[in-house]
Amino acid sequence: MANPIPTDIKCLQKHRKLLVTFDNGEQCELTCEFLRVHSPSAEVQGHGGQGGEIPTGKKNVNIIGIEPVGNYAVKLIFDDGHRSGIYTWETLYDLSLHQEQYWQMYLDQLAEAGGDREPQ
Repeated sequence: MANPIPTDIKCLQKHRKLLVTFDNGEQCELTCEFLRVHSPSAEVQGHGGQGGEIPTGKKNVNIIGIEPVGNYAVKLIFDDGHRSGIYTWETLYDLSLHQEQYWQMYLDQLAEAGGDREPQ
């Protein structure tokens, strides 16, 4: 069975969140910080999922633009200059389903690396 696809994507800049509604009726709120630190870009994920860096100082990051990529994804443009991650519908749905688990994994990795969520 195919993953649900978004029917609506709204950036709530004041709240630093992305609101995504899927065609199965599910709706999720993903913080800009969560989306930024889980960017599917090579910078964050590494090439082939190996060797990416743990983003730090992204607590106050915001989304300043959303660009469609065909009919399968969006590119999120962040106010820290990051714009290389392409968030497929599958990626957005996966992030929505596993938000708590992925967030805790990020916090654990950040602590292990001695990083901080606060901007420098």
